[in-house]
Amino acid sequence: MPHNPDHPPAKKFKPGSPFFRLDKKPGMLLPRKGNASVPIDVQRKNLPIYQAKSQLINQLRQLHNAVLIGETGSGKTTQIPQYLYEAGIGRQGIVAVTQPRRVAAISLASRVAEEKRTQLGKLVGYTVRFEDVTSSETKLKFMTDGMLLREAIGDPLLLRYTVVVLDEAHERTVHTDVLFGVVKAAQRKRREQNKIPLKVIVMSATMDVDLFSQYFNKSPVLYLEGRQHPIQVYYTKQPQSDYLQAALVSVFQIHQEAPASHDILVFMTGQEEIEALARTCRDIAKHLPDGCGPMTVIPLYASLPPAQQLRVFQPAPKVGYTYMPLHVLLSSTVPSESIHTP
Repeated sequence: MPHNPDHPPAKKFKPGSPFFRLDKKPGMLLPRKGNASVPIDVQRKNLPIYQAKSQLINQLRQLHNAVLIGETGSGKTTQIPQYLYEAGIGRQGIVAVTQPRRVAAISLASRVAEEKRTQLGKLVGYTVRFEDVTSSETKLKFMTDGMLLREAIGDPLLLRYTVVVLDEAHERTVHTDVLFGVVKAAQRKRREQNKIPLKVIVMSATMDVDLFSQYFNKSPVLYLEGRQHPIQVYYTKQPQSDYLQAALVSVFQIHQEAPASHDILVFMTGQEEIEALARTCRDIAKHLPDGCGPMTVIPLYASLPPAQQLRVFQPAPKVGYTYMPLHVLLSSTVPSESIHTP
């Protein structure tokens, strides 16, 4: 990103300043348990949704519509499409899974392809704006809701699909709301014309259950438990007048204390602050003492090109990563809805 002279310069802090000192606090950082050495089949079975697999399949096989409420970490988004395919539900056509954002559609398709041990674009594929990674073999298709709407213009009955999974339904974007109407109309017309039925599954971590259930003909609501990881919360002793400076201090305090395998996630309020803090972190990282490992800084915000957004999913080298997503996205866009921290 070119430097804008109108933007305030990034704050500079000299290595060795008081901001770099931190008293030892036992247990401040929890050991990180990576999944790299755990077989994928075991990872799938460890998800909370696996305990309800047989019941879910039996329910979804019988229902034309269903509202599925699954807490964050339950595994619903990656596992439900696979469960449907493995049970033979909807195999006459394609199982479509819609996402509000392209970064989610791409990353989810990549993960499911890995779990199915298939090349991306064959059994599992994705379609986003300007990019179609599918083939005639594709049966599980992740896509943005906007792309399914575009297909509905030419095919109002969505005849290519036998199951449509509307994920992250609680966001209620314009595309999502219009898509609800399009899918409901396609389902009704296919029933009237004796076409292959269209199954609709609405999924979310949290939403107005009654509203969605009534809209889809009082469809049953299925609940899934999630999984949360232990978190320790620490507060500053005094209010911080400059949160950008406080964030920078915290990053390097943690970086000096944490093992190299740990990551740091920092939420800021906008692209300008993210870029400023990233520049400052990179400058300071060049002058760290020999005892400190290297640091890789990866910014993440909505207007970043898709290829650069996907850098957060690349395997981390044996150094600490510092992610700096946009804070306002925490509640409504990239970090909170498209990326879930494992």
